[in-house]
Amino acid sequence: MPENAVEIENIVKTFGDFNAVDGISLKIKSGEIFGILGPNGAGKTTTINMILGLLSPSSGKIIVNGKDVMIYGAEIKSQIGLMTQETVVESDLTARENLEIFARLYHVPEKERQGRIKEALEEAELTNFSDKKAGTFSGGMKRRLELVKSMIQRPRILILDEPTTGLDIQNRVNMWEHIKDLNKEGVTVILTTQYLEEANEICERIAIIDHGKIKAIGTPSELKKIVGAGRILEIIVENGGDANAVASFLKTDFKLSAEVKLDKITVPVESNQEGIMAKILAGLDKKKIRISSINLHMPTLDDVFIKLTGSEMRDATGEMSGDRNEVMMRR
Repeated sequence: MPENAVEIENIVKTFGDFNAVDGISLKIKSGEIFGILGPNGAGKTTTINMILGLLSPSSGKIIVNGKDVMIYGAEIKSQIGLMTQETVVESDLTARENLEIFARLYHVPEKERQGRIKEALEEAELTNFSDKKAGTFSGGMKRRLELVKSMIQRPRILILDEPTTGLDIQNRVNMWEHIKDLNKEGVTVILTTQYLEEANEICERIAIIDHGKIKAIGTPSELKKIVGAGRILEIIVENGGDANAVASFLKTDFKLSAEVKLDKITVPVESNQEGIMAKILAGLDKKKIRISSINLHMPTLDDVFIKLTGSEMRDATGEMSGDRNEVMMRR
């Protein structure tokens, strides 16, 4: 097995005069869980489709398991499993029948087929539902079936495109554990996601992509250091309040640099600045500047995303994601 499962060298993908992917280069190590993090339209799925050989790069090169995708496309496809964002199971077929069809499509040898199907049903915790129609399954059950279906040919690389979209938190965490178990068996996992807590929880390294460009690559801890070693102070102004006035106050009175986004101000705070939140509240009161909330937390991937792209990362439900330990003070 090569050191790198995937090597991408300065790939560009242009549609008309629009660069969906604009000069991306990265290396994904064999046996790691690698996350590609970005909002809708960032270029995540386009990049995945080029790794799969479903799209040809306008320029650049992609090497998978040591071979050029454009030359050895058919061979490489047989080594990659894909779980798409959309759940694709046949509702009128049983779980066993869904796996049987996929095993045949991937030319799983007949003598191994039933054994692999049995293992897949066990992995998906669907043994007791193996002869039930998939259309009767819950969303979580269908996603687990989709996951093991993508593994039926025992690929060396597994690509998961937004694997937990639409799942509740319990099913999402359950899916994380299944992904970790597959990785422990030696499978390289490439994961695209909008869920920041998902990337933080299961990815060993993460590439943040925005507008077709890589903004940063590193472990979750390395990326958080981009923000700073201290904490992040967030202030949200009341409806009709002036966020810029708050930022100006922080700069003038506390020598703090603040970023303003709509009604929210984010400020990096050094770890030695004890009592800073109480002092800021007192200063805001003195100047009669009204705010809705103030909180202090350790740097998160959301803070990294804001710093790198100037916008807030939101998950598929439209709610802000993050691994925050917040202290909230509402006024």
